[in-house]
Amino acid sequence: MAINGSGIRDTIRVLKISKTTVLSTIKNKESVLIQVDPNIKTLELSNECSVHMELTCNVAELDEQWFFVGNKSNQRWIWYAVDHATNTILAYVFGRRKDIIFKQLKALLEPFGIKHFYTDDRGAYERNIDKDKHEVGKRNTQKIERKNMNLSAWI
Repeated sequence: MAINGSGIRDTIRVLKISKTTVLSTIKNKESVLIQVDPNIKTLELSNECSVHMELTCNVAELDEQWFFVGNKSNQRWIWYAVDHATNTILAYVFGRRKDIIFKQLKALLEPFGIKHFYTDDRGAYERNIDKDKHEVGKRNTQKIERKNMNLSAWI
């Protein structure tokens, strides 16, 4: 089920087994589990050398979402980015809704070599992303907006 993107909760519900059973099975099978993410490959060159490669992300969706801790005046924001093609979370930061926090996220995204960003119309994006690499609109941010709805439902 994990290959299809199902999490532990989905496995529990579909197979009608306990969380303890699922977790103990995963722990017992740890030595034979394999990486199924198509963007990550490990090559064994010899007994002494292996290479771990990850494909870069060409296009990313960025968004922010707020939560509160204790009461609504104590707001916290999660800023994060997902790969537009795979919907995989690339990086995230927690903090206030300030440009400085977005710059921290942008710094975490630098190693991916992202060529284009899709965002909503938050000013921090326009101020800190080059215009030729940035597109504003809902048309290309559907995956990250869906992820926001899922986060809201589960938290």
